[in-house]
Amino acid sequence: MTLRRAAIVAPLRTAVGKFGGALAPLNAAQLGAVVLQALVERTKIDPARVDDVVFAQGYGSGEAPCIAHWSWLAAGLPIEVPGYQLERRCGSGLQAIVNAAMMVQTGASDVVVAGGVESMSNVEHYTTDIRKGVRAGNLTLHDRLTRGRLMSQPVERFGVISGMIETAENLARDYGITREACDAYAVRSHQRASAAWDQGLFADELVAVPVPQKRGEPVLFDRDEGYRTDATMASLGALRPLEGGVVTAGNASQQNDAAAACLVVAEDKLEELGLEPIAWFHSWAAAGCDPSRMGIGPVPAVERLFARNGLGWSDIDLVELNEAFAPQVLAVLKGWGWSDDDSRHAMLNVNGSGISLGHPIGATGGRILANLTRELCRRGGRYGLETMCIGGGQGIAAVFERA
Repeated sequence: MTLRRAAIVAPLRTAVGKFGGALAPLNAAQLGAVVLQALVERTKIDPARVDDVVFAQGYGSGEAPCIAHWSWLAAGLPIEVPGYQLERRCGSGLQAIVNAAMMVQTGASDVVVAGGVESMSNVEHYTTDIRKGVRAGNLTLHDRLTRGRLMSQPVERFGVISGMIETAENLARDYGITREACDAYAVRSHQRASAAWDQGLFADELVAVPVPQKRGEPVLFDRDEGYRTDATMASLGALRPLEGGVVTAGNASQQNDAAAACLVVAEDKLEELGLEPIAWFHSWAAAGCDPSRMGIGPVPAVERLFARNGLGWSDIDLVELNEAFAPQVLAVLKGWGWSDDDSRHAMLNVNGSGISLGHPIGATGGRILANLTRELCRRGGRYGLETMCIGGGQGIAAVFERA
């Protein structure tokens, strides 16, 4: 069987809201509906031509099960179009795009909507104590956000890992990464995000979100909330480490709310549907690693990817490495063999990433793709690499080629 080329069309995203911030009044399913409506409107596609919807969500909820289909229906779109939800923790959003591309490549579908959504502000607390009833004593309510990180691996095999911060601190010790290096990297991330906003580099990819207010008309939310225009070594250096090491609130990714989506379309259907691709899906790979060093996941994932696709660093024009934590990024760069003065730093996270723009788990893969593809066009580059670490001990990576 000959595989068809899968085109990436109109990758869009909402601006990223802070935890408990401007987007908190909207739950994840509502955010998903907003970005799906915008995608249909901007591409002018007949929504009945969509074969399937693939959406990622890191913190699923019984309030909107199978959020891909739920959000599609909430957007007022055709009930005949199916959808499904997937989760690969931090790599979920990229995995949704990969799945959609494989569906198109193999002929299972011609047009797939792919993306993801997260409202970390609205992740619920839950209990496992009362399904069979409790005769006496207390009930435990777990915060799904923190519990998911604690339980990201089988405790019986790997022991207790207190959370993702611990994994980042492990990498800092393994690779000899200092607090100063972490803060310097974080300052650069904030500066690059600020510069990108000043230059209007996110304008084409953004979807404004009408946010209901207690009084008056909805307010349009259309600007990332998390980046710091005033970030300096002094301001970040004043923050206390979260667990006594090098990670602080200033050099770690945030908890966020956002949604992202794109069309993934078979090459032979583009002209018929009047669609213009911005990029082609090229290749992907995932790999496992020690859960206590989960942040190193992009190293084996990219190694596996290059072994499969025949590419190397000399072929890559832009790299998007999601910033879970500054020491995690710096450890990955060392794992890749990049020196501190390596010229390749100039193509890394050129407009900021998780530390500055935020990490809305299920939406992150789509957020990155929306900017990566447009930046490839602005620079006339050919190949862009998107990669991220994954809680529980994985990495994922994919290459996209400018159309």
